[in-house]
Amino acid sequence: MKWHSLMWILWPSFLMAGVASAVIFALVDPLDVAIFGYIRPDRQVLYAAGFFFFWSIAALSSFLTIFMAPKDKKEADAVTF
Repeated sequence: MKWHSLMWILWPSFLMAGVASAVIFALVDPLDVAIFGYIRPDRQVLYAAGFFFFWSIAALSSFLTIFMAPKDKKEADAVTF
């Protein structure tokens, strides 16, 4: 995988993780979240964990998009919608 492909994966997923974190944590207060019913992590811990979770999910989506994209021109011409 080339370095520019890595940036095509990480940069959009970083932006989407920021948007997803903003939306989710605007609706859910991290202090109301209890893990296994009794563990209450700090706000910053949940913000960071949520951001990295959303980033990894979005990066996986971007990776799969690039992985399944046609590799050469002949292959791209064969795909019709």
